[in-house]
Amino acid sequence: MSRNYLDFFKELCRIPHGSGQMEAISRYCLDFAEARGLTAWRDEANNVVIVKEATPGREKDGGVMLQGHLDMVAVQEPGLDFDFQREPLRLRTQGDYLYAEGTSLGGDDGIAVAMALAVLDSQELSHPRLECVFTTDEEIGMLGAAQLDMSRLTSRYLLNMDSEEEGHLVVSCAGGAHGAVLFPAGRQGECQEGLRLELSGLTGGHSGTEIHKGRGNAIRLLAELLDELPGDWALAGLQGGEADNAIPSSASAVLSIRQWEGLEAFLEQKGKQLAADWKATDPHLALRWERQPVQERQVLEAQALEALLALILNLPDGPLKIHPQMQELVLLSCNLGVARWEEDGVHLTLAPRSAQDEDREDLKEKIQEIARHYGASVSFSGEYPGWPLRQDSRLQQLAAQVYREQTGKELVIEGIHAGLECGIFSQKMPQLDMVAFGPDILNIHSTKERLSLSSAERIWNFLTEMLRRIS
Repeated sequence: MSRNYLDFFKELCRIPHGSGQMEAISRYCLDFAEARGLTAWRDEANNVVIVKEATPGREKDGGVMLQGHLDMVAVQEPGLDFDFQREPLRLRTQGDYLYAEGTSLGGDDGIAVAMALAVLDSQELSHPRLECVFTTDEEIGMLGAAQLDMSRLTSRYLLNMDSEEEGHLVVSCAGGAHGAVLFPAGRQGECQEGLRLELSGLTGGHSGTEIHKGRGNAIRLLAELLDELPGDWALAGLQGGEADNAIPSSASAVLSIRQWEGLEAFLEQKGKQLAADWKATDPHLALRWERQPVQERQVLEAQALEALLALILNLPDGPLKIHPQMQELVLLSCNLGVARWEEDGVHLTLAPRSAQDEDREDLKEKIQEIARHYGASVSFSGEYPGWPLRQDSRLQQLAAQVYREQTGKELVIEGIHAGLECGIFSQKMPQLDMVAFGPDILNIHSTKERLSLSSAERIWNFLTEMLRRIS
């Protein structure tokens, strides 16, 4: 008997599969194919391809690729006792929503993999020849797709299920890159009482699809606070964010306090001000602090601290160019996603995105100029291309027709300001006719991620009807 896609999704959630941890989930997919006698292969990047021949009578139809990525953005609530390296996600259901307790859910893009596995498992569905392509490390630069040898793939159509808003059909996307900034600075030891500051509870979210929603960036807000902080103190630690493509929802700093006067009163007032200023977009924002005992700490020299804070506050962040007629379509953006205090300095990671390659190159040059001005270095890696709009797409027409018949509603056909692996597939297999879609998943890349179960069921019905009618 064929299994439900939610059964497969729950199995995937039992396998640790944060970006960079792909061996186990890749092996699961291979074992799945072997158990069903399906042709499959895996490459050195742990990408997996599973092939299922057409059902009887569909042999002459154009082949279809079902595509999604195996990795998830692994984020958890501060202080949560949870190990992404070995523990299964703690799934919970509340009304129509499936979520993971205290962590991200990985509906991006586990639901795509689960639905593809359910299609492969089914003995009832009608479909052309299928190539199910599961890529790795998409969330850290689309590394798997970039390494995938596509010479063995023959599909004519591609159904990508890495979208998170039902009723929206994505037909183009932005390109982007991973930016790494290193601020090296000498430190000196001093023995003082300490203070740990934490700004948490911000909404966070996807730095592409939600960058235009005006949500606070915890790293920048904490840097602004430190830039205003009175008293005599030095910086002894800085941490924030989880991934370059996630808007940071928390950040913390450790200070060495030389003189306390006025400091805690300022923090009390500042916490109330931040909560009021960001109530609309970040209603759970909270500023907390606690004193720490006297001990030896390595701190930044005053001049270096001034330069570091200026660097953070001057690096581009948020939407930088908006479409003149479509205010929700971002054309150029940058996200300051991670700050890490390491032995060799403070590491900052950025995610620049652009619909136009030339705009992205200009933004990279601007980031390099700012970094150099404040004594930092920057490098870029993991660049991925955009996906240009195809005017003659048969898939777009079919998708709009199927969705209208099933729901009585019109599909919103759009480009998005986020990277999709479709850009790489478009570059390597330009003959592909592609669309991307998916169920409603709220607050992806955050601990508030939620998958709508009713929406997932509608998308499953949409997917299977698309497969039945593609010819």
